[in-house]
Amino acid sequence: MSLSTKEISEILIDHSYIDTKSIEEAQAEADSLGVDLINYLLGEKLLTTQLLGQAIAEHYNLKYFDLGSTSNVPPSEVILKLPEYIASKYKMLLVKEEKSSVTIAIDDPTAIPSVEKRVNQLFAGKKVIYVYSLLEDIESILISYRKPLQTRLKKIIKSAVHFAPEIVSEIIDEALEFKASDIHFEPAETGVRLRFRIDGILKEVTTVPKELYGNILNRVKVLARLRIDEHFSSQDGAIRMEYDDKSIDLRVSIVPVLDGETIVIRILSVYIKNFTLEDLGVSSRDRKILEKSYKKPFGMILATGPTGSGKTTTLYSILKILNAPEVNITTIEDPVEYKISGVNQIQVNNETNLTFAKGLRSIVRQDPNIILVGEIRDTETAEIAVNAALTGHLLLSTFHANDAATSIPRLLDMKIEPFLLASTLNVVIAQRLARRVCPHCKYSIDFTMSELSDYINKPSNYFDTKIATLYSGKGCERCNGTGYKGRIALYEIIYVTSEMQELILSSPSSKEVWDLASKQGAKSFFDDGIEKIKLGLISIEELIRVAPIKQSSKAIYEEAKAE
Repeated sequence: MSLSTKEISEILIDHSYIDTKSIEEAQAEADSLGVDLINYLLGEKLLTTQLLGQAIAEHYNLKYFDLGSTSNVPPSEVILKLPEYIASKYKMLLVKEEKSSVTIAIDDPTAIPSVEKRVNQLFAGKKVIYVYSLLEDIESILISYRKPLQTRLKKIIKSAVHFAPEIVSEIIDEALEFKASDIHFEPAETGVRLRFRIDGILKEVTTVPKELYGNILNRVKVLARLRIDEHFSSQDGAIRMEYDDKSIDLRVSIVPVLDGETIVIRILSVYIKNFTLEDLGVSSRDRKILEKSYKKPFGMILATGPTGSGKTTTLYSILKILNAPEVNITTIEDPVEYKISGVNQIQVNNETNLTFAKGLRSIVRQDPNIILVGEIRDTETAEIAVNAALTGHLLLSTFHANDAATSIPRLLDMKIEPFLLASTLNVVIAQRLARRVCPHCKYSIDFTMSELSDYINKPSNYFDTKIATLYSGKGCERCNGTGYKGRIALYEIIYVTSEMQELILSSPSSKEVWDLASKQGAKSFFDDGIEKIKLGLISIEELIRVAPIKQSSKAIYEEAKAE
């Protein structure tokens, strides 16, 4: 079922879950941010998924069955009693079976008449009770029907004459199902290891027989329009395909290694929704800083971090806020990862000599208000970007640096004049991605300060109580037994104040930049991670894995006061 936002808002008002005035105010705010109203209500905690489900259930005169709650998730042996073709077609699940009745959760109650006769035959002699559950909760459990990938691949090899297309399709489908960001084929002496990167962590999926790999490799090359007779040099290509009624883009990289050719397929676009800055993990304090920065008519907003840390997604979230009919937004990227309606997007093309620097020069002559440069890679691009920001454009770009403070000395090392950087740089956003604790199997653990000292040096700098409540995931079907589901960003955000501008003029070290930023209230990755631990979003183990421990902002501030 696909109720429109208008229909859902009317249901919420009709059943007194929210009043008309609040909906109108929320709609205005959502419009200004360029996000969907329901996503805004959920993001701002003005509505919960439980209340949303209850409201829609009431509208259809059904009870609400919250599949988002771990205690409500039915065991696999119960789920599988409803045939897969019915469950998948009608988005429904058998959630409870008793002696005289069965309970079936469905997302679209209007489909009940179409399937009622078949369900009654399957459970003859029992009363069938229909309940309402949210579509995303039902879909996350439908994975119970999937047979292991290795079993499916063996069946394809056994039954198909031309097996390579089916195998490649099945592997990509599996990666999409588990929301993987990358697919790795890695040939070794005895076989080809297949791994998926899920929530930033590589996980081995299966091994493909070496004798079949040549056909699979050629199939990928054909799809990506690469040379199948080239085996001794690297090749890059792209594939566009349809999945779940959506177009997705795949970036393909093939590199020769000792035992053959590796394939890495990066999956773009398919998992991106109408992200708000809050969805990404930006705190309310930092959102205000970013708002001050992107509301300026000119200047630079830089997002830094390693490859795959979500820099582009953060900048796109800002672009969606700024996207309006009265402004001209142009981007140059490599590759164009997400398409935004109303934005002019240029793809870097080295074959035609369309580089970041050359493309940026052309963009400036296209009368833009806002420019996004996919990455500042060299001095030439950096100089043009700074000049564009100096001449009345708001410029957003990514940049490779270990943290926010290091970005400024690195830009100065690229021969950017200190007075130009000081007058154009608005804000530096550095980020890392941490795995979220799975909300479906999350549980709490109480730690004393002594116990926490095994993880953190001087935990009392971060926790004000003698006992700290932290969270972890047990592992369930929803998170594939990992205890983690999805990711959230940890941020360091340095706002360039007048004092920071003066410091930049002196070509400071990264330590000097960070010391001043901390005294002005900037939080380190570790500080931001601690706040997310307190909110139950990440585990202490994940924080230690992802975030380097710096001197806390609180400690630097206390030192500054003492001085």
